[in-house]
Amino acid sequence: MTKFVIRRLLQTIPVLLGVSILVFSLMYLIPGDPAQIMAGEGASPQTVEQIREKLGLNEPAPVQYLKYMKNVVQGDLGNSVRSNRPVMDEIKARFWTTVQLSFYATILAVFLGLIAGIISAVRHYTWSDISIMIVALFGLSMPNFWFGLMLIQWFAIGPDWLPDFLKMRASGWGDDWRQLILPVITLGTGGAAIIARMTRASMLEVIGQDYIRTARAKGMGERVVVYRHALKNALIPVITVVGLEFGGFLGGAVLTESIFAINGMGRLTIDAIRTRDFPIVQGTVLIISFLFVFVNLLVDISYRLLNKRIDLN
Repeated sequence: MTKFVIRRLLQTIPVLLGVSILVFSLMYLIPGDPAQIMAGEGASPQTVEQIREKLGLNEPAPVQYLKYMKNVVQGDLGNSVRSNRPVMDEIKARFWTTVQLSFYATILAVFLGLIAGIISAVRHYTWSDISIMIVALFGLSMPNFWFGLMLIQWFAIGPDWLPDFLKMRASGWGDDWRQLILPVITLGTGGAAIIARMTRASMLEVIGQDYIRTARAKGMGERVVVYRHALKNALIPVITVVGLEFGGFLGGAVLTESIFAINGMGRLTIDAIRTRDFPIVQGTVLIISFLFVFVNLLVDISYRLLNKRIDLN
């Protein structure tokens, strides 16, 4: 187990390097001068040039990247072009908001997806199965930004059951737990649909195995057969999807946080892209990429807990 974890951690190094090179290249090619943004529209060319020299933007791109990675290894992600605050401080202020939103969305997706997938598999080719798969297809095809706006219209603006997220764009994000309901539903619906379809497919494959027929022949109850024998062995591909969905939620929070005025990493990234704040964009992408790789490591370790026959080494 220890060798496996060490090997996987070492494998994250080239992945993060590749991500950093890709993001740095894209941000370098995007039109817009951070020095001009910092100086303002009415700044003189001399002032802009001084800022460019201070930020190191006059140096060749490979030199800029090497200096950036040297600072990253030391834990320094640079300073924000817009606020001149350390990037790590900007991310820390919003990190747990995004993780909390993604975590609750994952719980909702797993809860709804497992229930729907099991019911659909046990009652396959019935009206229950068809209805659940139609709803799952709708959830899979529906854009999150549209669904989020519809939820605001239905539950926040019209009946006034939940906080008005449009007003919160001006007043800011508070501590009311009800503010999490619609964002979590918006973010978790698509994941629930994917998990439901994967659970159904995996359960149907397992239910057709010989040991399931043997368990039924021994007189075991249907619930014992489904939940103790079938579900446990069907969970391995489902857990893989759950890990991928959590990473997808971290990235997908960009639109959700913008719609619901949530001050998280996604909204921070959008604002940074608009203002050409390159250090913020690079820092948030690196952090999200590391979290994605770390979650997938936990998923691989969980395989061993579900099935002792799996050798991680």
